Amino acid sequence: MNGWATFHSDLLEQSPLILMGLTKTLQLTAIISLSGLLLGIVIFYASLSRNNTLRCFINAYISFFIGMPLIVLLFLIYFGLPQWGIKLSPFQVAVFGFSLNVAAYNAAYLTSAYNGLDHAQMEAARAQGFSPRQIFKLITLPQVMRLSVPALTNQVIGNLKDSSVAFLIQYTEFFARIQELAATNFQFFKAYLLAAIVYLALVSVIVIAARLIEKRLVIPGLTS
Repeated sequence: MNGWATFHSDLLEQSPLILMGLTKTLQLTAIISLSGLLLGIVIFYASLSRNNTLRCFINAYISFFIGMPLIVLLFLIYFGLPQWGIKLSPFQVAVFGFSLNVAAYNAAYLTSAYNGLDHAQMEAARAQGFSPRQIFKLITLPQVMRLSVPALTNQVIGNLKDSSVAFLIQYTEFFARIQELAATNFQFFKAYLLAAIVYLALVSVIVIAARLIEKRLVIPGLTS
């Protein structure tokens, strides 16, 4: 019981820092999820271009950032760019690196959904005089977004979990504070169990929210 009492005492003492770290984790997750989605939509739109050079560039972008380990990308920006005279804060590095990575995945999800659409409706829209931008905005994007909700939800969950690696570039988020707690009393099992419970609770909230969104955005005729 002494071990639990010591852990509880240290947890209470460091709770302001842990809550601050949790706030930073949620802030980072929200920002990279939004920026990654918006940039992913832009990349997806560019991938529909009739310009072969642009499409090749987009495909290379997606392949590059999906293929590169996230931690390598963060280290490349955090430790590599200063050698070129570009120095960013840990938060800026995290947002920049994560956004590039997440956008590539989101663009791939949207492309997969697009490939499953009935393209006859796009042809009909062109025949009616719709411009490519109008077709994308009014027909393509709404459908691929609805079809991609499960994949995009999994990406948000991944963003939350992957944010834990940001402590390696000195961004003091939730897991970094848990590391400090564990180092204080060497109660590693208890500290990491607490972290696991918190992450599980946050993931559960995201899943519940995603299911509510799916119900509101269900496509008539595709439900069983």
